[in-house]
Amino acid sequence: MRRDSLWFHHDFRQLWAGQTVSQFGTYVGQTVLPLLAATTLHASPLQMGLLTAAGTAAFLLIGLPTGVLVDRVRRRPVMLTADFTRAALLLTVPLAAWADVLTLMHLMTVAFLVSVATVLFDVAYQSYLPSLVGRPQLMEGNTRLQSSLSAAEVVGPGVGGGLAQLVGAATAALTTAVSYLVAGLLLLRIRRAEPRPRSQDGTGVRAQMREGLRFVRREKSLRAITVSTALSNLAITVLLSMQILFLTRDLALTPGAVGAVLALSGVGGLLGALTAGRCAQWIGPARAIWLIPLVISPVALVIPIAEPGWLTVLCVLGLAIRAYGTTVFNVVNVSYRQAICPGRLLGRVNASVRFITWGVMPVGGLLGGVLGNWIGVRATLWVTCSALALTSLPLLLSPLRTLREFPVVRTEDEEEVPSRI
Repeated sequence: MRRDSLWFHHDFRQLWAGQTVSQFGTYVGQTVLPLLAATTLHASPLQMGLLTAAGTAAFLLIGLPTGVLVDRVRRRPVMLTADFTRAALLLTVPLAAWADVLTLMHLMTVAFLVSVATVLFDVAYQSYLPSLVGRPQLMEGNTRLQSSLSAAEVVGPGVGGGLAQLVGAATAALTTAVSYLVAGLLLLRIRRAEPRPRSQDGTGVRAQMREGLRFVRREKSLRAITVSTALSNLAITVLLSMQILFLTRDLALTPGAVGAVLALSGVGGLLGALTAGRCAQWIGPARAIWLIPLVISPVALVIPIAEPGWLTVLCVLGLAIRAYGTTVFNVVNVSYRQAICPGRLLGRVNASVRFITWGVMPVGGLLGGVLGNWIGVRATLWVTCSALALTSLPLLLSPLRTLREFPVVRTEDEEEVPSRI
């Protein structure tokens, strides 16, 4: 192993370990909280859609001003505050359940407030990484972090489903609260002092938000990536809002079996993380941004074909292949954005992209709930999986289609505008 590998970078190891633990807890939570709503609290399709919307609403409501905040302050304290806040909020779920006062409204409120803290953490985290490891090691750093996320996507749902069956979904939520607490403690072990943010010259919050959006709009390839990702996230959130109902009611699976299905489907994401670097090198990182979604997205159409019994494997297959493509896409997409964006704008650009690409998710949750109530859960999956197959079109119409490598641009403290590719 090379001595310049991030494996030997003490501070990156703390960030990586913290993210590994918190992502594990996140995927446990993403399994047990919907199970809690669907099985214990007997939520309807519309209520499941509302819960999904609550868990992503903050990206739409505070995404842009969060980018301004992250560019004005040191990023690690923001990440610490977010982790400890999420731990405290999620602790209220088992406490309320043990006291027999847990309601769907409580669950939705916790989901919304956790989403606020997640917005703060995610924007700060993606903006913090380049200053921690340096731009030449961004691909390695993002690959390692994505590997942990994908491993958590495999292990977390299985553990969450098993715990929900053994001790109840509410008690299993305690695992997620503890994971955020541990992640925050690991962040405290980072030794390197974070540089003071550059002065913003007294520019107002609205002007700074517009500056981040302007960068995304002017950089043609980044604009296409953002539009494609937003369309994909909209469709995927509709799918996720109905996923637990489809597994528990249409496919008649127990909580433990639901966890197993989600864990097996997460293997695709893990394989994607392990092969993302090689895949990008073989195809070309710029080409991988459009080619992977083009090939992978249509496979989701096998998901609604699944039936109780052995045909459940079709659901696993469709989810696993989609997870593979999403993971490879995320690694090259985030690395592209971090590579071309000036450091002084990175927080606002990350927030602008998140505002657009994640801001559609509460809409997807609501749409999933409405469609599920109107045409049924399985029909809703047919609609959303068909839509997923078309989400790569903006990428095919962008300049990325003619590129193999990322463009060479001047970044960080230089004032040159981005290349208009």
